[in-house]
Amino acid sequence: MEKYEYKVTAAGRVNIIGEHIDYCGGKVFPAALSLKNTVYVRENGGKNINLSWTTLTDSVSLDTESLTEYKNLRYGNYQAGSALMWKNAGHKVIGCDMLQDCSVPFGSGLSSSAAIEVSTIAALAVIAGETPDPVETALLAQKAEREYAGVNCGIMDQYASACGKKGQAMLLDCKTLQCKYVPVRMGDCELVIINTKKPHNLVVSKYNERRSETEEAFNILKDKTGIECLSELTIEQFEKYKNLLSETVRMRTEHVVKETARVRLAEQAMEKGDMVALGRLLSESHASLKNLYEVTGIELDTLAAAAEAHPACLGSRMTGAGFGGCTLSIVRKDGAEDFKKHVMKVYERTIGYAAECYDAFVADGITVEKI
Repeated sequence: MEKYEYKVTAAGRVNIIGEHIDYCGGKVFPAALSLKNTVYVRENGGKNINLSWTTLTDSVSLDTESLTEYKNLRYGNYQAGSALMWKNAGHKVIGCDMLQDCSVPFGSGLSSSAAIEVSTIAALAVIAGETPDPVETALLAQKAEREYAGVNCGIMDQYASACGKKGQAMLLDCKTLQCKYVPVRMGDCELVIINTKKPHNLVVSKYNERRSETEEAFNILKDKTGIECLSELTIEQFEKYKNLLSETVRMRTEHVVKETARVRLAEQAMEKGDMVALGRLLSESHASLKNLYEVTGIELDTLAAAAEAHPACLGSRMTGAGFGGCTLSIVRKDGAEDFKKHVMKVYERTIGYAAECYDAFVADGITVEKI
């Protein structure tokens, strides 16, 4: 590898529980993963950001004075959007060469896009002589995803990618950005992440559709209840006013209300190391995402059902936006290898192609290393 000045990383993430409530102002429970995007960066003396990848033959040169022009790039649009948001926030953008190396699988629901955005902004900060501020980096990365890539996302993915701590999950209040770190106490269990390997082509359109449905619910209910975001709606308020909502919007709202409650219970379970209770909450979350929020699909449902049928599994659910991506399961360590073989076999037999299992652990978010 040619000589670079810095090695900057940002993490992919898994959301333990609290799905599709970050953009409703709810609390979510993600953890940063050892799967990450790594940026090797050096100043080049010019005004362009020259991008290359370890996994692609493509290379792209971004003119730092024309960063609005790259939205339709096949590769490099996330980096361009990240650089634009960094620049628009009043920071200096230095011409540099960036080699990007991503170990977060694309389309997996483990937030490869957030890892790319966060690591790119952090690399631009470092090469300009700044120390990246994790929260500011997360907010600018979210802005890049929303305003440049067109995905109307909440803050969870970018926050987890930037602010993660090794061995700790994050109880993140998406309305206030208050974050409580909770040690991941798994005892005799481990987290197993399995990827459906389904190309997740519906995700942007359906994600934005779900957002508009929850916004509709909020607009109908806010004056009646005094809530400032949909996740503040109590179960009692939901029951009282649910008839004001169309059937579809009512289903989405029920998921948000009950998933918000599950996050509170999951925090208690993790703090006690009660993996049986946490596993049960995961399974309830998946059922809600399947039946009320309708974001799973046959691939994710097959993985979750195969997982739950195995005696070593305490609970399983989809993680991420859905329509493909990964499941997360809590599995007893002494049965984990047999569990993986069982789930992979059932999935391939049912779906017709193989899933993929990842060995990942809870890791730090942004890291910076002088090479």
